[in-house]
Amino acid sequence: MAKKWAAGDKAPDFELPDDKGGKLSLKAFAGKKLILYFYPKDDTSGCTKEAIDFNGLKDDFTKAGVTIVGVSPDSVASHVKFKTKHDLGLVLGSDETKAMLEAYGVWVEKSMYGRKYMGVERTTFLIDSKGKIAAVWNKVKVPGHAEAVLAAAKAL
Repeated sequence: MAKKWAAGDKAPDFELPDDKGGKLSLKAFAGKKLILYFYPKDDTSGCTKEAIDFNGLKDDFTKAGVTIVGVSPDSVASHVKFKTKHDLGLVLGSDETKAMLEAYGVWVEKSMYGRKYMGVERTTFLIDSKGKIAAVWNKVKVPGHAEAVLAAAKAL
């Protein structure tokens, strides 16, 4: 069973390739606030809407001192195509090995039409400047989510 993280827990460290050919790690964000949002798949309806919503509030997050990073098991090439198609300014991390997805407890057994399979449970983490989890949104419903996360980030 996947670990469920809570406010006050130390965020698991990670290192992932990003869509710009660089590396993302929790250590790189030391002293900064971070939104990690996990989503199932590039260019699907819910994931596209979520990315567009976060992207639309990017300036507000930046003013609040928060960086937004989206993570899915898609490849870097898929992320680049997705960002270009939807003109996204967000950083996207690629976790093809699913190590980070498992560490954050978002790689879970899902069920659709009676068929069981492994996939990403849409989840968002707000991590404070000390690397501690400040808030977690599990089983995210996209409408209004980015705004709720922004409100929490501003209050941090």
